[in-house]
Amino acid sequence: MPSSVGLDLPTGGAPTPARPKARRPWVTPVVAAGVALLLAGGAGGAYLVYGRTSAGEEPAAKTSKPANGPVPGPDVCAMLPKETIDRLVPEAKVTGDSRSTDYTINFDCTWANPRISFGEYWRSRQIEVRVDQHRGDGAKTGRSMAQNSFEIDRGGAKYAETAKPTAKKGDKDYTSKVTDLQGVGDGAFAQYVWRRSGSVLWYSYGEAHARVGDMTIEVKYQADQRRKDAAVLTNKTVQSITEDNAIREVTGLVGQIAKGVAAWKAAHPDVLAQPLKISTPSPSLPTATPSPSPTPLAAMPADCVAAGKAATALVPDAETKATGSTTGAETQNECRWLNRKIDAGGGVTKVRSVLITTHRFVNRAGAPDPGAASTFYASRRGGNKSMESFSTKEVAWDELTDIKGMGDAAYSQYLTYRRGVVFAGSTTVMIRKGALVVAVDYAGQQHRDDEPTNSPKVRLMAKKEARAGALKVARAYLAGLEGKPTGS
Repeated sequence: MPSSVGLDLPTGGAPTPARPKARRPWVTPVVAAGVALLLAGGAGGAYLVYGRTSAGEEPAAKTSKPANGPVPGPDVCAMLPKETIDRLVPEAKVTGDSRSTDYTINFDCTWANPRISFGEYWRSRQIEVRVDQHRGDGAKTGRSMAQNSFEIDRGGAKYAETAKPTAKKGDKDYTSKVTDLQGVGDGAFAQYVWRRSGSVLWYSYGEAHARVGDMTIEVKYQADQRRKDAAVLTNKTVQSITEDNAIREVTGLVGQIAKGVAAWKAAHPDVLAQPLKISTPSPSLPTATPSPSPTPLAAMPADCVAAGKAATALVPDAETKATGSTTGAETQNECRWLNRKIDAGGGVTKVRSVLITTHRFVNRAGAPDPGAASTFYASRRGGNKSMESFSTKEVAWDELTDIKGMGDAAYSQYLTYRRGVVFAGSTTVMIRKGALVVAVDYAGQQHRDDEPTNSPKVRLMAKKEARAGALKVARAYLAGLEGKPTGS
């Protein structure tokens, strides 16, 4: 799900992590780490990944610590040889991102060319690499947190081998068995995904994950081609990468990245890296620059103000916060209402949070871009849909429900999260309207005054209450956009 702000559980706004910011067309469940911020009140970066569990403890190990002076992290954009990039993504545009969140320091790079002329065909190619260095959490080392994350990723991949989502007419999908990769880091695996939906969508990609110490690596390679004379918005002539080719390429790519990460760690043992400005591997390519971190806003945006009455009814005496950022063609705002000390009487304290995350898209001319919003929404819905009815020891996703009559398209999903500082139950309502995508998260729990917010005895907000609250705020937000009275 989306961005960060608020409680200690996954949110639905904002990674994705997604990737539009030329993020990949393939689907990824970007969920639970956002939850980890929705209730805790932390503010990290915009990209979040799901599945930070506490299962699988490791023996005590050294924890990476900040060096005496800032140590720039690994330059992911410089880790792949030029000949590899030229072969897989000719004339690639390189974009990079590096930032710090409450749980990880992220280093990302994408090589993309969506329009390569090849005889009678247009070809599309993209490599996407994400490297996360994991912070320690209490008694858990960064290495242990990285191992937990890797195990969750592999568990999700194994689940996807046999998961059979209900297919709509004209939809087909295939997910390969997990291929464990020997000799890559401290563990690695690869998987292939192929999707066709109706007469428009057709894509496939290879994906590989690896761990090197306290760092996890995710690599994706997507490739397809279609005839130049094919009709717009049709998949009739699409040919996408095959399983054997996809697995071969991502195996090579993740091996090269793992060697680069290992080399950086050998040069900087037990160091917690600093975000950096990512350089490009070739002076002929444009320099990749980091995405801006969210900036605190002096006042709530007008659209959030319109939903304020509904939000404060759910979160009395709330602390409020608003942030904003712009990345390329996307402007994102986050508005939060949070109260972790609501007296419920009888020695019981409630925690409640409302988070509204908006994404506005424009084209190169600066005009609203509904197409980009539709692509972003479809990617988020696909990622959330892939996780429905799936659970781990600490995170459980409920079924995804489409909502009729709300914006151009909308859905909701309930999630329970038992990890970190604040356990919670949460519902996200995601809405697309024109060139806008908005996520409304309502989350909470209650506990006895003498118990911590992450006690096993905590009562998570129930699905019925979470869904009703999220829908109430979502309707108030849309009414404000349309200039209608928002009511309570």
